[in-house]
Amino acid sequence: MYTRKCHLKLPDQQSAFLWGARQTGKSYFLKNHYKKSTFYDLLDTHEIIRLTKAPYLLREEVLALSENQRKQPIIIDEIQKVPELLNEVHWLIENAQAQFILCGSSARKLKTSSTNLLGGRAWVYHFYPLVSAEIPDFDLLRALQHGLLPTHYQSDSEYVPEHLQAYVEVYLTDEIRNEGLVRNLSGFARFLDVVGLTNGEMVNASNIARDCGIDRLSVQGYYQILIDTLLGYFIQPFSKKIKRDIILATPKFYLFDVGLANYLGKQNLISLKGTTAGKSFEHFILMELMAYIGLNRKRLPITYWRTKTGLEVDFVIGDADFAIEVKISEQVHQQDLKGLIAFCEEFPHAQPIVVSLDKRARVLKVNQDLSIPILPWNIFLTRLWKNDLI
Repeated sequence: MYTRKCHLKLPDQQSAFLWGARQTGKSYFLKNHYKKSTFYDLLDTHEIIRLTKAPYLLREEVLALSENQRKQPIIIDEIQKVPELLNEVHWLIENAQAQFILCGSSARKLKTSSTNLLGGRAWVYHFYPLVSAEIPDFDLLRALQHGLLPTHYQSDSEYVPEHLQAYVEVYLTDEIRNEGLVRNLSGFARFLDVVGLTNGEMVNASNIARDCGIDRLSVQGYYQILIDTLLGYFIQPFSKKIKRDIILATPKFYLFDVGLANYLGKQNLISLKGTTAGKSFEHFILMELMAYIGLNRKRLPITYWRTKTGLEVDFVIGDADFAIEVKISEQVHQQDLKGLIAFCEEFPHAQPIVVSLDKRARVLKVNQDLSIPILPWNIFLTRLWKNDLI
């Protein structure tokens, strides 16, 4: 139903990993873009049992493919289910000039089990939930309420809580219990609730540990599990210090989907107004930025800037190349932008941008040296995805 922005630009015989969270649409995308490819689905119980018992079968079957079949990428979906297959993949790349696309929703098992990660022979791509540019007649409020997993966004509103509940339960059951990632499932479930409530805020591991009844090291480990299973991201503080005393060591954590964050945080969003809407709007813009930078393979870090006196900029792109402030307001005023103005005073080369609900784009002239573009969210996103902004 959607034309995705992901493009795997692979020369002949070049293999790739494609990582993305569950239900983002990876399998559908690959099946529709590589219709002639040989496809191994490791969510199929028969397939996973067969190849777990005898990984060498992959080599024998690939070598038995016709010349025309071998010209197409061989796709293995959910590769983390049978890490031993990577030895066979390695051999086939080296000795049979085979090309693979290895798709998965978690790199954790591969990273922690001394698995053969192909030594750079496979490029790494990431797949994301839907972005605004992929959705005809995009509805901002619907995106914030439903989230941007394809089945969730297009679902009737009355069924969205059930979809989100099922997603969390399946994740806990499949990714956590079945993979043996944590021993204390009840503690991890409490941790997820707190993650929803603190989404987009600076992480205080000691407070979270106390609220969940677990130790601080477990909290740090649980966050790493969410990152490894592609369900969240740390946003680090911008670290270049010139004059002001800034926060240097405390990251923020964002879940990968705004709908999931609201569900776990028990937030009921009914309009584009208020604190909950503001946090969700900021989260949504971050996900658009992350997807844009990732899909276009730009090497630009996203950080945040905050002084110890409370001045803050939501997102800093690159080495202070862009400073982006997100406001749910329909009319942004200069007094709303104290953090952004302070940042631009410290980093005059930074390009400031305000993303808001303003109806029209305008330029706020702060002084002779500083003018701040204020962009309605839809204009900002249109320019972003047309490569006309960053």
